[in-house]
Amino acid sequence: MRHIVVSILLFLSAAVPALAQDQRNAGIETTIQNQFNAFMADDVGTAFSFASPTIQGIFGTAENFGAMVKNGYPMVWRPGSVKYLGLRTVSGRQFQKVAVTDQAGALHLLEYEMIPAGDGWVIGGVQLLKEPDVGA
Repeated sequence: MRHIVVSILLFLSAAVPALAQDQRNAGIETTIQNQFNAFMADDVGTAFSFASPTIQGIFGTAENFGAMVKNGYPMVWRPGSVKYLGLRTVSGRQFQKVAVTDQAGALHLLEYEMIPAGDGWVIGGVQLLKEPDVGA
């Protein structure tokens, strides 16, 4: 199943390169990548700094936030590889889709809600997307 999803993603990225280029934001991708880098370095304080004030308020401390990510999103805590897919806008809100391959080689699709903050971006939330149903 994972190979089918990867094949579909590769086909779509090759079939619509102009759309993919139009839907990129280097600042958003850098913010997400910096959080991945912080998790990989076990620097939960820095990783927490990329979360929105709402997320920070929910978890209270960097340690609580780090424990949630480590236990609930292990593919974010220790990604094998990361690929930035489409960026979409819904009612003025920005959502960045990211394909993450975990350490075991399993593919996970995530969608990050990004919020403008000062001269950059913060992460307002992450949703694990279900793999598309592919018929035999």
